[in-house]
Amino acid sequence: MSAARQAGAWVGQVLAWAVTLSVLAALAVAVVVPRVAGGTPYAVLTGSMRPDLGPGALVVVRPTPIDEIGIGDVITYQLESGKPTVVTHRVVGVGMSVDGERVLETKGDDNEVVDPEPVREVQVKGKLWYSVPYLGHVNTLLTSGQRQWAVYGVAALLLGYAALMWGGAARDRRRREPVAEEVEHATHASASS
Repeated sequence: MSAARQAGAWVGQVLAWAVTLSVLAALAVAVVVPRVAGGTPYAVLTGSMRPDLGPGALVVVRPTPIDEIGIGDVITYQLESGKPTVVTHRVVGVGMSVDGERVLETKGDDNEVVDPEPVREVQVKGKLWYSVPYLGHVNTLLTSGQRQWAVYGVAALLLGYAALMWGGAARDRRRREPVAEEVEHATHASASS
């Protein structure tokens, strides 16, 4: 095999492993880590939290007691208690309601005004743990069940690819062994002459 072909094959393998590791890292960040650590991933759909959390960002929040949330923290909360619609905004104030319940005043970083309603503890889904730009687009395209099947599918493809790479490497080693034996045999034959 020529040096150019060997270099091309090496670059191809490096790129294939880079893509494989990137996909695995994205799956870990978006699905595995939150699930294992008790976090929940959400996708940012609007620009209210620009520049840090633009549309398409994936935010992962962990449940946090309201008394551990302070000014400057980013939280995800239900707009209405018990309803599925959530918002991710920054806490800009902490206060008490008329009945003595701790409430949070929130605002999007890119918004001019504070959110109209204070956030009660029952609405809080969690405090921001980490975020990944653009990965939220994938989160919004798939339902929860589809995400689970996508994880299984990608894992199967990656395992298949790894098996294929391992099998190819083993085959290449077997092909090189007879050549090495022939060279050794030819060296011994010429030395004894």
